[in-house]
Amino acid sequence: MMIMNRLVSLIKQVKMKKILFGIDQLLTKKNKLQQLRLALVTNNAATTCKGEPGRIALINKGFNIKKLFSPEHGLTAGGEDGAYQNNSVDTITQLPVISLYGEHLMPTEEDLTDVDAVLFDIPDAGCRFYTYLWTLTYVMEVCAAYKKPLIILDRPNPISGNLNLAEGPMLDEEHCHSFIGRWNIPVRHCCTLGELAKYFAATRVKDLDLELIEVQNWNREKTVTETSWFFAPPSPAICDFETAILYPGMGLLEGINVNEGRGTKKPFKIMGSPWINATQLQKEFHSLHLPGLHTSVHSYTAAGGLYAGKACHGLQFNISDPFSFCPVQSGLRLIQLIASLHPEHCEERLYVSRANPSGTGHLDKLTGVYHSFEKIKRNELLATKVATTKWKEIIQSYLTY
Repeated sequence: MMIMNRLVSLIKQVKMKKILFGIDQLLTKKNKLQQLRLALVTNNAATTCKGEPGRIALINKGFNIKKLFSPEHGLTAGGEDGAYQNNSVDTITQLPVISLYGEHLMPTEEDLTDVDAVLFDIPDAGCRFYTYLWTLTYVMEVCAAYKKPLIILDRPNPISGNLNLAEGPMLDEEHCHSFIGRWNIPVRHCCTLGELAKYFAATRVKDLDLELIEVQNWNREKTVTETSWFFAPPSPAICDFETAILYPGMGLLEGINVNEGRGTKKPFKIMGSPWINATQLQKEFHSLHLPGLHTSVHSYTAAGGLYAGKACHGLQFNISDPFSFCPVQSGLRLIQLIASLHPEHCEERLYVSRANPSGTGHLDKLTGVYHSFEKIKRNELLATKVATTKWKEIIQSYLTY
């Protein structure tokens, strides 16, 4: 009995250990990297476990950071969704900031001539159409091409690394390849960026000198709300955990002509349009009995985004159980209902961004499925769990945690 009690106590202690990000691990040890000239891919959301900006912590520890690269939303992580980001100078460190969501989506050979290696430290949102992952893949390709070592400072998946929660669809690379989905993985992948980098290094980017500095004390079954790690919003619209877990489903609304909550303080937690019958939509959506999600009728006027300044009617979402909630399935079912209830109004939306200047085909790019709007309307795109078993088999040997 005493042994059992001691084991229980030890288990509790392990569970309570503070999660250390890859950057925290790097900072605690003397490292050969301190002798190298480094470029750092980062933004303000990339902090230590104590909330200190990673680039500041590295410089204070003696790392020779020569320049910074920033992804979509810029170094501040506060830029508007899809907006072109200019090169700049970091006001804190005075280092040059080269945008990877501006004139180029990847570093150039010239950008890397005066550095010996590249560090990558950016938090992810756990969703295929979140662009930081694809910035990583471009950095991987450039580092391989110009023989620069790439060191990834890994971070937890905020919406859980439980592979049983992975959701498709998978990506049709022939027809739906884009900067919000370059390669074939499910919409909700349940991996860290470091794990995906290992997978892509083995299958897509040959001859890459890749090092992964791991997270410590992270249980991949857990979400950010059940642990002690510091959550910094990775972009303006992903402001908290509930938004992050809604995003793989409600982010699909960007592909049709409804407001997805942008221009309000509740992006992806609310949605609507001037022409939606909110009471009818809520009744029909509720009748689907989708697990882990509570909805209520909601009307609002957005200050920006689609239908800015107009009264919108729709739904508000609240997660009741993050471990039974299937965001992608819920998002697809919602689109199907809106199209069914309002066929005269609901249509695909042009969604203009730096990576897609024409704005065309956005829903296909989000879902990864060709002609997805027609398939959603015909109820042909609702079995989103089919990817789980296949994806678990594919990614298993590349998992770190």
